[in-house]
Amino acid sequence: MGFKIMVTGDFACFTRPEMKVERVSYDVPTPSAIEGMLKCIYWKPSIKYIVDKIIVYNPIRFINIRRNELKEKTNFQAVKKQMKDGSKSPEQFASELRTQRGGMLLRDVKYGIEFHFELTGIKSDGGKETDGKHLGIIERRLSKGKHFRQPYLGCREFSVRRVELVDEFDYSTISNENKGDIDLGFMLYGLNFKDKGLPLNNDWDNPVFSDDADPVFYRPHMVNGVIDVQKYKRVGR
Repeated sequence: MGFKIMVTGDFACFTRPEMKVERVSYDVPTPSAIEGMLKCIYWKPSIKYIVDKIIVYNPIRFINIRRNELKEKTNFQAVKKQMKDGSKSPEQFASELRTQRGGMLLRDVKYGIEFHFELTGIKSDGGKETDGKHLGIIERRLSKGKHFRQPYLGCREFSVRRVELVDEFDYSTISNENKGDIDLGFMLYGLNFKDKGLPLNNDWDNPVFSDDADPVFYRPHMVNGVIDVQKYKRVGR
């Protein structure tokens, strides 16, 4: 069984990986960004989300902004070392590292998302994993608007305004600007991590994951506002 949800937001940024410094959004969400949003609502190692369809309701509109960012991140290993043996503090001062960077974002977005989940074979709670167990939890959380962290649209600072569980999509409200067959070009589908989502140390209480991953791209078409994601073969996924 799958789910249908409506998602709205003031801003979104589904970052193009080829843009190294300035953040520039794709015209539409990537499947991996949608999966990340769903994991904010409910996730267990025993399930994985599969995006079946993305419906773009509002006209695709961009806005340019400039934001204060930091040029560097605090080194996590240096923090652990300082906590362990009292070595030199890895503190950083924002006033010294602050820089301005531009961003081309999407504004006033509204999407219909159709998705389902599959069992991974991992027993996350030590008991028997069934479709019905997770189906009920996801349905309750979506219907009550619950999440364990704020769902976002691409980047964490662009929060979802509303997620609504629906029975059917209203295709009549799709913008006329999204009608026709629109080639969206090559887009990032997601990342194929070498660890396959399993902790390298086989310890879910204190997991250690690999950052080594291969990008997977696809070339979708938006037909009358609808991106049929499942039409495209998921290579290596």
